[in-house]
Parts: sequence; C-alpha cells; structure tokens
Amino acid sequence: MPNQTTTAFDRQAHWEKVYTTKAEAEVSWFQATPEISLDLMRAAGVTPRSAIVDIGGGASRLVDALVGAGYGDVTVLDISNRALDIARARLGDKAGRVQWLVADVTRWQPERRYDLWHDRATFHFLVNEVDRRAYVENLRRALAAGGHAIIGTFALDGPERCSGLPIVRYDAASLGATLGRDFVLVERRLDAHRTPSGAVQNFQFSLFRRA
Repeated sequence: MPNQTTTAFDRQAHWEKVYTTKAEAEVSWFQATPEISLDLMRAAGVTPRSAIVDIGGGASRLVDALVGAGYGDVTVLDISNRALDIARARLGDKAGRVQWLVADVTRWQPERRYDLWHDRATFHFLVNEVDRRAYVENLRRALAAGGHAIIGTFALDGPERCSGLPIVRYDAASLGATLGRDFVLVERRLDAHRTPSGAVQNFQFSLFRRA
C-alpha cells in the first residue's frame, strides 16, 4: 500500500507515468463530455468573462468545452506536464487561449483570484490531513469572495482506491465540514460514472459558494 505521506515528487512521478503509459480514453476517469461539471457551472452563474481554474484538469475535455463556448479566462492546473501536453495538443491553435500550470495544488502559490474553482477528482487523493489543509488554504487564497467551488470525489459507496492509490470518500456533508464554515453548499449531484472498461464508479459532486 502506498505510504500516506507520499511526497509531491512521488505524486508527480506517478501521474507522469500514468499519462505516458495510457491513452487519454483508457484511464478510468475519462469523460467524452463533462456534463455534470458544465451543469453545475451554469448553476453557479459563470459567464464567458468569469475566471475559472480547473484543478487537476490534466487531459480532461472540460477545457475544450469552455474554450469552444467562448470562455476567455481559463486556467488548467495539473501535477503532470504530460497530461497537459495531451490537452494542449488536442486543442491545437486554441491552446494559446488557456493558461497552463504544472503544479501540485498542495504546494501551489496562487497569484490571483478566480470566480470558479473546479476539481473533478483531485481532492479525494489527499489522504493525509496536512495535504488537505494545504489544499483548503489554497482554495481560500484563490477563490474570490462570493465565488463558487465545484468539487467531485468518490461517493461514500464509491471505490476505495483509484489508479493504484488509496483515496478518501465523501458526501456533500463531510466535504463541506472539511472545507469549513465559509463554504455554503448550493447543490449536490450523484453520478454513476461508467469507465471505459464498463465498470461503474459512484461519484458525488458538490457546488459550494464562498460566503
């Protein structure tokens, strides 16, 4: 079992290997269209002028949907440069419309504020409290007052491991308690995600507003 105090370097090496050895559509979290994320963004009231950061966005196709819809202030942060390379290559000339950041979210130093923080499945990999505290602190630093955070994790009845790593499962209540009282739950969604291999993994997505 991997050590729960995995260093940032170890995490980076793990994810670089994943995205080097597997095709984009072979990873279990692949989505052709991130429908729930887009629905919750609409519920949050984001517009093409909103500043959006996608945490752990990697090779996700959310950035394609946002750029295609005319969003002009999109940042994608991921620990794996290889994952970002896949997304950049897929976008082609449009990749220049996006800011790409290679960073571990727990060690990142945000230099600006965003209207929307999106994380489809990074937080549940943070199995030690020090990393979770660092994540939440960066969420507070990066998210504007009145801004929204969409965080997706494995649900309480979801898998206990992903990509060979242990995870922490959440529901909206336990996730909200972890984020703190200044994050108010707006909406929650459950998702029975079907992987490329046909397995079903239960996720929860929670939309919070920063008070």
